[in-house]
Amino acid sequence: MLRSDFLPEKILNKALNGERIDPDEAISLFEMSDVLSLGNTAFELSRRRCIDSIVTYIIDRNINYSNICISHCRFCAFFKDKENHDAYLLTPEDISDKIKETLSMGGRQILMQGGLHPDLKIDFYETLLRYIKSNYDIHIHAFSPPEIVHIAKTSGIPSKEVLIRLKDAGLGSIPGGGAEILVDEIREMISPNKCSADEWLMVMETAHHLGIRTTATMMFGHIESIRDRVAHLIKLRELQESTGGFTAFIPWPFQPQNTAITRNSSTCLDYLKTLSVSRIVLDNFDNIQASWVTQGAKIGQIALLFGANDMGSTMIEENVVRAAGVSYQISEDDIRRLIKEMGFSPHRRNVFYELV
Repeated sequence: MLRSDFLPEKILNKALNGERIDPDEAISLFEMSDVLSLGNTAFELSRRRCIDSIVTYIIDRNINYSNICISHCRFCAFFKDKENHDAYLLTPEDISDKIKETLSMGGRQILMQGGLHPDLKIDFYETLLRYIKSNYDIHIHAFSPPEIVHIAKTSGIPSKEVLIRLKDAGLGSIPGGGAEILVDEIREMISPNKCSADEWLMVMETAHHLGIRTTATMMFGHIESIRDRVAHLIKLRELQESTGGFTAFIPWPFQPQNTAITRNSSTCLDYLKTLSVSRIVLDNFDNIQASWVTQGAKIGQIALLFGANDMGSTMIEENVVRAAGVSYQISEDDIRRLIKEMGFSPHRRNVFYELV
């Protein structure tokens, strides 16, 4: 029999009263059938953190500087071995062309990520950052924790030194990629060559102490359990409690097409429920981003009623999710229209969630 203190209504009221939800209570929320009550609670908590009826978005571009990766993650359809005829490493001139186009479209930021390249060391990344910053007035949001750990290993230096040197060269903030599920038993099955959960958290903690803000993500709906999802959220909440360095959380469902993991895609209901529980559990995160890139525009809209307060990026370019057979495109006009249709006021932001 369900314990009276685990009744979903009591847990939701507890959250609305500003009390922290514990892991077992979070699991109970995942198990509840009344998704509308769950969503309403997440919506209320989200709007309490927002100015008036504002929903934010950003204009930026994802630049994958390379698709060469030794990690061989089972969930990834994007990576190539170095010898593959489709493998590439962009030149500074290639990246320059992409930045020029981004600036011409009103973008002021690039999100730059690549694979775990076997040959590139810290000097490559420093040179690239300095080239960009010396030629363009643009914010660089780049290099997820697995990349930082890998650069440290290939360069024979500590991760902290990597972060210090990249910041000095022009790195502005770090994306939350490579988190997947922050449970090592799961990581060992889906990404055995990637950094551990503790290493991911260590990079983020170190970055925060160095004054580098970051985002956090969760890729769910593959082989993990609900308990694993909750463990992931609790680890993020604990680190945020310590450093306050996360600007936002972005949960997105695994896309199985063209990958080595055979299973059905997560349902929209699972996505919305996970989004809502995330908003309730992550009581020290100001911003939760909707994942229209994987879910499409309509579910992106509905996400604004289930705990999200940000519509993310216009995604001038996106390659990783596209490689898994999922491709949605939205212009700035489309994002503004989608937000207005839900009764909110659209505002462009920067990476730090400051209105611009």
